[in-house]
Formats: sequence, C-alpha cells, structure tokens
Amino acid sequence: MRFLITGTAGFIGFHLARRLLEAGHVVAGVDNFSAYYDPALKEDRNAVLEDFEGYSVHRLDLADAEALNAAWDAAAPDIVIHLAAQAGVRYSIDHPDTYVASNMVGTFHVLEAARRRPVKHLLCASTSSAYGANTEMPFRETDPAVHPLTLYAATKGATELMGHAYAHLFGTPTTFFRFFTVYGPWGRPDMALFKFAQAMRRGEAIEIYGQGQMSRDFTYVDDLVEAIVRLADTPPEIGKPVGPFDTLSPVAPYRMVNIGGGAPSKLMDFVAELERAMGMEAKKVFLPMQDGDVPATWASSELLEALTGYRPATPISEGVPAFVNWLRGRNAA
Repeated sequence: MRFLITGTAGFIGFHLARRLLEAGHVVAGVDNFSAYYDPALKEDRNAVLEDFEGYSVHRLDLADAEALNAAWDAAAPDIVIHLAAQAGVRYSIDHPDTYVASNMVGTFHVLEAARRRPVKHLLCASTSSAYGANTEMPFRETDPAVHPLTLYAATKGATELMGHAYAHLFGTPTTFFRFFTVYGPWGRPDMALFKFAQAMRRGEAIEIYGQGQMSRDFTYVDDLVEAIVRLADTPPEIGKPVGPFDTLSPVAPYRMVNIGGGAPSKLMDFVAELERAMGMEAKKVFLPMQDGDVPATWASSELLEALTGYRPATPISEGVPAFVNWLRGRNAA
C-alpha cells in the first residue's frame, strides 16, 4: 500500500511512518521542518525513516499548494494521513496567525489535493481540545463541540467541518480523529513529560498548573499509531453505522473518532511515575490553571473499539519509563 503522511518529522508522524515502513508499505513524507522546536530532533527522526528503502521525504510547507500537489502526484498514494499542524494549546494565544495558516489553510490544501487526485481513504488529525468547555465525561464523539477555549481548538474544529463538506461534495472517504494527550519516546520538547524530565535532570523545579488537580486521558504513542493503522483500513461508508454512538454522516462518507483509552490519570500520578522512572523526587512549583486549559479530559473509546476491535491500553507505569529510557539514551549520545 502507498501512503502519504504529512508531518513525518513530527512526533506522531514519525512513529506512524516507521510502523508502516516496518510493515513493508511505501511512505511519502511531507514536512516543513519548522523551528517551532529544535529542528535537530526533527532531522534525527527523519534520518531514522530514511534508512527504509520505501521512504521518501518532501520538504515543503502545506501553504504551498503547488508543491503539495507535485508531491502528491509523485507519491500516487492510496491512503493519506494528514498529521501536520501547528501544535500547542498555549502557544496559540500569542501566535494565532500560525494556527490559521498551518491548520486551516494547510488542511484546505490537503482537501483540495484529495479532490484533484482522489484516494481510497483520507484520515486527518484533530484534538480532544475540540471538546472545549464540555464538562460531561467521558467525552463522546456525539457530544456538541461548539465552545472551543483556544484558537488552536477552534482551528482544529473548523478543519473537521471542512473535511465533512469536502467528503459530501466530492465523495472522498474521510475520517477525522481526536487525540488525547499523546506521550512517549521521540516526543516534543514543549510537552509536559519532556519538560519535566529535563528540568529534573538539571535540578530545576517543575511547574505544575491547576495546582496539580488536573487529570488527563494519557495515550501512549504506540497505542495511538495502532489505532490509526486500524482506522486506515476502515473507511466510512454512508448508511453503514456501527451503532447509535457512531458519528457517521448521513450525507457523506465521513466520521470523527476519539483515540484515547478511556482511563484518565491524575496529573500527580503521572508525575509520580516520572519520579520513579528517574529515581529522584521532583522539586515542584504549583501554579493556577493557565488560560485555555481544561481541568480534565476523558475519552469515550466505544466507537474506536467498535470500528477496530482495539482501544489504547498502555498504562502510564509502562509508558513513562519507556520515555525516560529513550531520553537517557538521547542525552548520553
């Protein structure tokens, strides 16, 4: 099978591309290697992928529709998985323009490319942040998601709507999936686990927001990748819902699916696992909730399991040490 994946130099895109390459698939990667965080980490991820014969990379920005179309034609993909985006909830408060350009314009160009040269299945990343001010737990895909708390969440929610419109108008089977606090080896330096571990190594205090009272449906990256691979084999078909909880559109081959384990952990339990893995106690500074943050996330995984027979299940007691082992190796290199 031939895949095109946007964001292959990123955290999730790297893991997904490697998994597909190991399975013998052909993968064309698209990435702009932005400087949002240290591009050296992105180059190192890409170097791992370039060891596979079936991998090729196209260094381009999704804002450049002409370059994307050329890469699309060269890749001749059967399946496209669109992961590239400007990430970060808090960063969107001070840098809103990058979110509109990367998330909305970039996704528009992906949708247009799929319209011009159709694929068997288009899968696009969204976020649990789309649930915004919702307080009923667990978050179910059928819940309204109309009160975003950040521009990041608003842009991702908008891309979901754009995807539905294109699926309706042009018939491309399209699945959007909402991630829930993904973590693991090769993660982003701006993510809490990475920041906490590095601060602890330097003997610095870690900043814990929400006075440590938050909880998250932490999803280990390998579990996320497994779910995406399985969803890729499950394109939506009009008139074939899997249950009353399905988000399958009545007018388009389109659905939206949570990818989370449905087992939230307290933030302080997450920190405790990090302390155990690193063999040291963290110095802690407790701070109020930050703007745009939410006290808890909790995914319903009912639809994911009905579609794929799978739900993320790696506990933080396994996932956090795996990250620490990777980070130690990287720091020692």
